[in-house]
Amino acid sequence: MSKTRITEKQVNQILDASEVETVVMHGKETISTFLLPNGFTITGRSACVDPANFKADLGKKIAREDAKRQLWAFEGYRLQCEVHAKQLADKS
Repeated sequence: MSKTRITEKQVNQILDASEVETVVMHGKETISTFLLPNGFTITGRSACVDPANFKADLGKKIAREDAKRQLWAFEGYRLQCEVHAKQLADKS
C-alpha cells in the first residue's frame, strides 16, 4: 500500500466489508446504503426515467459505483489529512 495513494483495491475492500441495504423507490430508483466498517454510511443512487426500463441488478451496480466514487473522495481526504499531519510533525 502506498502511503500517498488510495487504490481501487482498497476502496473495493472497504465496500465489500460493508453492510448494504438496498431499497427501490417508485419502481425506478435504487438507493443503496453502505454501512462502512468504521460505522460511517454512504448512500449510492441510480434511477431511470421509465419504470419499464428498471432492472434491479443494474440499479444496484450503478448505486454501488456512485457510493464507490464518494468513498474514493473520502479516503483521499483522509489520506491528505494524514500526509499533512506528518508534514507538520516533521517540521517541529
